[in-house]
Amino acid sequence: MARPQAPSNVTVLGECVADTFTDLARSGPGELALRALPGGGPANTAVALARLGTPTRFLGRFSTDAFGTLFRARLSDSGVDLTGSVTATPEPSTLAVADLDETGQATYTFYADSAADWQWTDEELAATRSDGAVCLHTGSLALIRQPGGSRIEDHLAKAREHVTVSIDPNVRPLLVPPSAYRERLPRWCALADILRLSEDDLALLLPGANLEEACDTWHAAGARLVVITLGGRGSLASLDGLRVTVPTPAVDVADTVGAGDSFTAGLLHRLAALGRLGGRLDRLSLEDVTDACSFAARVAALTCSVPGANPPWADEAVLETDVERLLPHP
Repeated sequence: MARPQAPSNVTVLGECVADTFTDLARSGPGELALRALPGGGPANTAVALARLGTPTRFLGRFSTDAFGTLFRARLSDSGVDLTGSVTATPEPSTLAVADLDETGQATYTFYADSAADWQWTDEELAATRSDGAVCLHTGSLALIRQPGGSRIEDHLAKAREHVTVSIDPNVRPLLVPPSAYRERLPRWCALADILRLSEDDLALLLPGANLEEACDTWHAAGARLVVITLGGRGSLASLDGLRVTVPTPAVDVADTVGAGDSFTAGLLHRLAALGRLGGRLDRLSLEDVTDACSFAARVAALTCSVPGANPPWADEAVLETDVERLLPHP
């Protein structure tokens, strides 16, 4: 296996979302208090990548409202480069109200009409620079919501001449019909080198298909590496049809908000450190994939151990000590 190399740049393109949670302690008769935290799949991934030590640029469209200010501060404080992002006026930020079940699993109601995140223009995308990035990661709502989604697809087609392309569909059926994702997914697989999605996404994208059938379908459409996260059961990774199942560390779950995004960040961080990003994954081995998915699972487990999408920092002792303690022993 290759040894980790100097950090390589990764660019993340997509949305920021204000995740709001009910605050029962501050609620009273006739009123419901909400607590807002900065989130959004691509933004969470960018934060996690930067905290792990990967030089990360985030390309987003920020509203000038209070949430937009919150988003910028969180990304900047995590070390994310916001050069190339757009200030959007007077478009609002996207808002999601999260409902947590007894296991900490979140479901969302979105308020996203005409939000800044979906209004990318061809001119704005053309003005972005790769600056030596080895990977461009995108997906989630920014890739499916119009008018910006189709323009991002065109941008990916040009960018993949120089970088590895990673896509996380992050299906949101309450906001976008699953049929819209199914229609676009073959195009995304043709553009993507890496497709990372959850078991819940799979059920919506290919109803009735098992994990292996899904991987083979998406390989045939063009994606070389498919990684399906399975919650507490780990993840299945398939590289050109060669497959491995990687376990997830046991952890006391506060909630699962941002867990998938942290997994994606851990995966890309490790693949970049191994020198495997920057092209069509020609030098990637199944051993590399196993190593990267194991690291990603540990990062996701730590994110689940705290409330909200709050991924760990690389220099936190917990990343090197508690995670090893959490790993299953023979």
